[in-house]
Amino acid sequence: MRRFWVGLIAAAAAGIGLAATGVLSPQNPPTAAAQAAALRPAQSLALPPPKAGRTRPLVAVAADNAGTETTDFIVPYGVLKESGVADVVALSTGAGPIALMPALTARADMTLAAFDAAQPAGADIVIVPALHDPDNEILRAWLRGQHDKGATIVAICEGAWVAAGAGLLDGKAATTHWHALEGIAQAYPGTAWVRDRRYVAEAGVMTTTGVSASIPASLALIEAIAGHDAAAATAGRLGVAAWAPAHKTAAFTLTAGRMGTAAWNWLAVWDHETVGVPVADGVDEIVLALTADAWSRTYRSSAIATQGTASVRSRRGLVLETTAETEPDRHHLALHGTPGSAIDAALAAIAARYGAATSNFVALQLEYPQR
Repeated sequence: MRRFWVGLIAAAAAGIGLAATGVLSPQNPPTAAAQAAALRPAQSLALPPPKAGRTRPLVAVAADNAGTETTDFIVPYGVLKESGVADVVALSTGAGPIALMPALTARADMTLAAFDAAQPAGADIVIVPALHDPDNEILRAWLRGQHDKGATIVAICEGAWVAAGAGLLDGKAATTHWHALEGIAQAYPGTAWVRDRRYVAEAGVMTTTGVSASIPASLALIEAIAGHDAAAATAGRLGVAAWAPAHKTAAFTLTAGRMGTAAWNWLAVWDHETVGVPVADGVDEIVLALTADAWSRTYRSSAIATQGTASVRSRRGLVLETTAETEPDRHHLALHGTPGSAIDAALAAIAARYGAATSNFVALQLEYPQR
């Protein structure tokens, strides 16, 4: 979120330069091999079999305690756990809570170091979300080590910065959040940065577009692991109709009107509020993440999970820290519906409270194709 805010003025002034071919055209073009890879038809993700001694893949969702994007971290964890086709573990760079951004706090199952000690062969799949500090060398080095051990690396949204910084995208086709495409293409010209695909798979690495791509990308992973029927069954339980990679990057642009909405909401400090999300053990962490994430991107509100105890365990096993409710009169959000309808429900509620322009600006940040 901070990267998005800092880039607002620069992006509005410079525009987002995308080539009609679907490959971003930075000042320093990608290598011929990377460009050729990007222009090939969309590929499905091919996964090697689980490592020796495993009956199904081991998926590690890695986080940095100092700041990890809420939806990028929680959604793949929840969706893959729901599927039952893989063993899923949440990891953090160090002990203690994970500060999720822009909302919520979670605790991992173990640290990276503890995982390495317990699983010397490494994970089969590693998921890396967007991080507050994408230059975190501890996580970069760990990703390189996991990749060298044969793990498939999945970078959600601006987790592409981490994967690129680790050298895992050189000579490959990749994508990321629409707002980051120009900057990352200039920083890493040896990668062919692709538009109009929600996720791109190339030689053992998968990347996705913005935040809301976490659900379709996770379902694509399930399909690669266990086949279409397993992915369809999971999608049905989550209320998700489809997970195809088709996407329209050009639908997401930073206009003067959207920039004005952001600036007004940010500057109107007298109208800011903290909204509470009452939770309990068994809360659907996917619905919670999508709801809290959306409400915390209005630039007028931030969402907190409230509960009488210090923490809850979600429906699929993630420990989430909570805050005692001290302001019962504050605006509270009700969690309802399925993961597939959570963003639409949040955007409708945001529009009702703050107006359609703010709801539209939140959808832009989430890179969510509005119906």
